Amino acid sequence: MPKRTKRLPEKLYASTVSWEGLIFQVLSSAHGVRWLDLHPITLEALEQKLHVRIVPDDQQNDLVLSELHAYLRGGLHVFTVPVDLRGTSFQCDVWNAIAKIPFGQTTSYGELAKSIGRPKATRAVGQATSANPVPIIVPCHRVIGSSGDLTGFAGGLPLKERLLGLEQGTLSL
Repeated sequence: MPKRTKRLPEKLYASTVSWEGLIFQVLSSAHGVRWLDLHPITLEALEQKLHVRIVPDDQQNDLVLSELHAYLRGGLHVFTVPVDLRGTSFQCDVWNAIAKIPFGQTTSYGELAKSIGRPKATRAVGQATSANPVPIIVPCHRVIGSSGDLTGFAGGLPLKERLLGLEQGTLSL
């Protein structure tokens, strides 16, 4: 009987971004940005959560760091950094639709559901939106409730409000 070799966990490259007192962790694979965590979390905790091996490496993340800093200063409206999204085909459809929401604009979960040809899937769109592994880059903060109210966001509603304010020119930096 052949021996089974233990597969090593995938290696991701980590960098930290600080903005107005907040700390974000960025993780990239060899193919693009895989994860953007909007909460202060240790790399060890991320390794356990994602079942990967994490290596600090700002050089590997140079482009995403540059684009995130430019965005957070108000100077970048469209991210060009490659992303390495992992999810179901439905989640990826939702994330691709979110990525098309223009800078400074918002859309509702219902409108997003219609845009992917699933007008009755508003709740499922909300769940896929909340599972977005790269918020800000795939700008799920631009998705709001049908009433126009700010609703759920992985980084919390105050951060969602700050990001929308940054994009709409109402946040003083």
